[in-house]
Amino acid sequence: MAQITLREKQIQTNGELPPVGTIISQFKLKKPDLSWMDSNQMIGEKSILNIFPSIDTSTCATSVREFNKRAAQLDGVKVYCISRDLPFAQKRFCGAEGIENVFTLSDYVDGQFGKAMGLHMIDGPLEGLHARAVIVLDEKGRILYTELVKELSSEPDYENAINALK
Repeated sequence: MAQITLREKQIQTNGELPPVGTIISQFKLKKPDLSWMDSNQMIGEKSILNIFPSIDTSTCATSVREFNKRAAQLDGVKVYCISRDLPFAQKRFCGAEGIENVFTLSDYVDGQFGKAMGLHMIDGPLEGLHARAVIVLDEKGRILYTELVKELSSEPDYENAINALK
C-alpha cells in the first residue's frame, strides 16, 4: 500500500503504481459516449494518463486544463484524463472549459483500473476514488514514468511527465 495525504491527513491506497519498464496491465474504461476503450487501443501511440479523484475539484480541474494546454504542443502523444466521474460530468466539464486536446475516460463501472494501478483509496474522505497520479506510456504500452502525487491537493509534475516522452 502507498501512503498519501489530504491536507496532512494520512490516506492509504490499495497498492503501488506498476514499475517503470513494465508493460501496463490490460484495462477497459468508458468513453464519453459510454462505449468501452480497451488499453490495446493505446498501442501504437505515446500516452500520458492523468489520473485523479474527481473532475469537480479545483486541483483535478486544473490538471485537466494544464494537460489540455500542453497536449496541443505534443505531436504523436495522446493525453487521457481518467477518474471515477460519470462520463456525463467529464463531458460537461470539457465542454464548459473548451477542453479539446485531451480525452476523458471513466472508471465508474467497477473501479478496476484504479485498483489494478494501486490507486484505489481505501480510506479517508475520498475513499473509493482514485489517488492523483500520472503514468506515461510508450507506443508499446511500456511504462516510461510514474508519479503518485503524495499530497492530493497538489498538482502533478507536468514537466517530468512530458520529459519522459523524449
